[in-house]
Amino acid sequence: MTLLQAPAAAPQGGGMMWIMLIAMFAIMYFFMIRPQNKKQKEINNFRKSLQLNQRVITAGGIHGTVKEINDSDVMLEIANNVRIRVDKNSIFAAAADANQSQAAK
Repeated sequence: MTLLQAPAAAPQGGGMMWIMLIAMFAIMYFFMIRPQNKKQKEINNFRKSLQLNQRVITAGGIHGTVKEINDSDVMLEIANNVRIRVDKNSIFAAAADANQSQAAK
């Protein structure tokens, strides 16, 4: 007799579950993904606008002055007559910008 019984009715909350799932994704997008993409665009624009004798900071924390700019790398002077070549993607911020953000804290 158990094989002939009608199946139990499915819960009716399925539509609400999808709405909550979509809402959670929207919240994650606006609070996590969108600001990160915006920050990445700002960094890329900064790297494209590098100028000679500009003070910068690398991702590794090295402060230096731009002395030469190539397609994929930058020559930084970190002390008198001490120059290093770093990948352009490792340039993180202008030294003045970093000092201002630290002063704000």
